[in-house]
Amino acid sequence: MWRAAAVRALRGAGAGAPRAASGAAAAQLRRRLESELEDIRGAGTWKSERVIASRQGPHLRLAGGGAGILNFCANNYLGLSSHPEVIRAAVEALEKFGAGLSSVRFICGTQSIHKDLEEKIARFHQREDAILYASCFDANAGIFEALLTPEDAVLSDELNHASIIDGIRLCKANKYRYKHMDMQDLEAKLKEAQKHRLRLVATDGAFSMDGDIAPLREICQLAQKYDALVFIDECHATGFLGPNGRGTDELLGVMDKVTIINSTLGKALGGAAGGYTTGPKSLIDLLRQRSRPYLFSNSLPPAVVGCASKALDLLMESNAIAQSMAAKTQRFRSKMTAAGFTISGKDHPICPVMLGDARLASVMAEDMLNRGIYVIGFSYPVVPKGKARIRVQISAVHSDEDIDRCVEAFTEVGRKHGALS
Repeated sequence: MWRAAAVRALRGAGAGAPRAASGAAAAQLRRRLESELEDIRGAGTWKSERVIASRQGPHLRLAGGGAGILNFCANNYLGLSSHPEVIRAAVEALEKFGAGLSSVRFICGTQSIHKDLEEKIARFHQREDAILYASCFDANAGIFEALLTPEDAVLSDELNHASIIDGIRLCKANKYRYKHMDMQDLEAKLKEAQKHRLRLVATDGAFSMDGDIAPLREICQLAQKYDALVFIDECHATGFLGPNGRGTDELLGVMDKVTIINSTLGKALGGAAGGYTTGPKSLIDLLRQRSRPYLFSNSLPPAVVGCASKALDLLMESNAIAQSMAAKTQRFRSKMTAAGFTISGKDHPICPVMLGDARLASVMAEDMLNRGIYVIGFSYPVVPKGKARIRVQISAVHSDEDIDRCVEAFTEVGRKHGALS
């Protein structure tokens, strides 16, 4: 009976019909927003969303009939987003533990699979404990405010990810920004920050827009010299950098010198969603008490937990997938460089094809799609003005033929639009 009454009430209220706010203030807001949107279009930086009608993978089908598209812009580094064992684990977790918890963790939102995954993450990174978040953006939003006070200082690379920047803005610590990967500038800032109680150096392990890797050895040496802690965001490193895919700290041999790691489950580790912090148990205990994104966000859905847990199992059973990335990355970078393109970064599967002009990046990306290659142009405000590029991302499931076809298409399109002579 109540269902019928609810349906009648909705029908009477015109359910489903869009309603626009009325009044002078709403009209003023609409005019301002339309003006801003037109400015974005006019600058050539409008970001359209292509609709995918298939699973994530190296080969896609787009809505509207685009089939056989080669995908070179996903964070699906290990190709696990559609791995049959990962999917099966998600289905099993869904059936056993339900669709979700309808709760935050500390009320009635912690299941055995959440604790199991946290233990597995800590073991993978060889840390004491770990805590799950809805995303790594939330992990970054939650750590600095909980850890740092007005007596402390945080020193951040100027090109750190937006989530690190926003997380630092939320805390009351004294803030220092050092030039990108510039160790002389970092040392100068560390000297200046000696007056504070605690100093935390915060950096991406691998920078997502440029494909370069932080000089962690040098950062850790400076941190030791000036009695500072080191925090790294490993979203674009976890799963494939280092001999066992543990990330940049393993790659550069400083696992015992990095205090805190934040990373994601939404890229190499299954690609669904979720993030985490791993480090000293006392820190993790504090985050469970004070980290606002953790305290006020629903628990990760069981299916997502199942995906990530199986992805970690596969990674810890064998490093073969992670190790396959290096040769594929080198193949693309060397062939593109030989063709005349400038590729930013070094030895990372993020391979930014530097073009400079925002319109050129956008037009070339569209023309690449016409040739069956899915890539995206990046421009301001995602990257600095004058630094527009097409970011290519190599996956372990790309074949050599896939990579060669991508290079051939780039060469054709680059010549057509004057990016190559």
